Amino acid sequence: MTEALLALEDGTAFRGRALGAEGETFGEVVFNTGMSGYQEVLTDPSYARQIVVMTSPHQGNYGINDEDPESGGVQVAGFVVREASRRPSSWRAEGSLAGYLAGAGVVGLEGIDTRALTLRIRDHGAMRAGVSTQDLNPRSLAARVREQPGMLGADLARTVSVKRSYEAAAVVGPAAPRRGRPLRVAAIDWGIKRNSLRQLASLGCETTVHPALTGAQEILGAGVDGVFLSNGPGDPAATGYAVEVVRGLLGRVPLFGICLGHQVLGRAIGGRTYKLRFGHRGANQPVLDSESGRVEITSHNHGFAVDPSSFRGGSDDGRPDPVAVGTDAGPAILTHWNLNDGTLEGLRLLDVPALSVQYHPEAAPGPRDAAPLFERFVAMMENGQG
Repeated sequence: MTEALLALEDGTAFRGRALGAEGETFGEVVFNTGMSGYQEVLTDPSYARQIVVMTSPHQGNYGINDEDPESGGVQVAGFVVREASRRPSSWRAEGSLAGYLAGAGVVGLEGIDTRALTLRIRDHGAMRAGVSTQDLNPRSLAARVREQPGMLGADLARTVSVKRSYEAAAVVGPAAPRRGRPLRVAAIDWGIKRNSLRQLASLGCETTVHPALTGAQEILGAGVDGVFLSNGPGDPAATGYAVEVVRGLLGRVPLFGICLGHQVLGRAIGGRTYKLRFGHRGANQPVLDSESGRVEITSHNHGFAVDPSSFRGGSDDGRPDPVAVGTDAGPAILTHWNLNDGTLEGLRLLDVPALSVQYHPEAAPGPRDAAPLFERFVAMMENGQG
């Protein structure tokens, strides 16, 4: 086994075994608490420039296949696990975790105390890190880590977006039949996941996916019924082009945003965003829908959040009730709240058809707790109401 080293910017180091490709990689180290779904994590564009530590100790159990990727390839900067399965057991398996990483040229690490590393991130926050099979000197690698760019101010959405528009049917199949004509949806790709496109298709939506820099007039000129604002990586404060597009769409077509799309919508209506200490990543986050009183078990992957106190009448006390606030686009309801730390998880505008959530309703931890949000988006397109 090839030796590998992980070093944090604070000088903390962990020695283990190489997993996947040999070489070295740098990025922000974060942890994910999911017990499964490692292939979806690896291929989620929201993880661009991040080294992901899985807290569940055994990964790769059911192998890798060609049906589960959320994008065209591995997106993480690096991958760290306690132990990777050498012999996956599943009738769907078409390869191993180690082989998948190696084939993608992604450097990983196994055989370290991932609990200790997770506690370090939890207590001191997400930080820059490096994994190397070449530089095995902790001081040297940590010094090079400190030379790397951080996540604050990083505009990564445009780096993971497609270069030209395409029809989602080419990737996820045709839209399901529905009464009347199909609904036409424009999805802005800031790091979109394929399962979002599958959810839209299952509800009879014919979706065109557009590059990150597509303008509002081009989208509206296509005669769409609604616009989906996708998830994505990086600092929402660095995506001014995305904020301007959303401002150009508000009130002219129904909008539904998730993750980065939620953060961009929040900024487009006058709110602020901020970086969380270590973020939310996993499939077990309890979120209260304060309008219905239901608690949803949700999937998360984000390091930034919308500040509820940045809206008129808003507060950062994390109270789990439907708070009415003033925004640049009129009144809104702050609808969803994270029950672990009280952060804002969703909002709905009252004068224009637009809503957003911080989590990933296309994922299935509940397994369908948050799926009705896509149905609500369809209803918005059918009747123009939020």
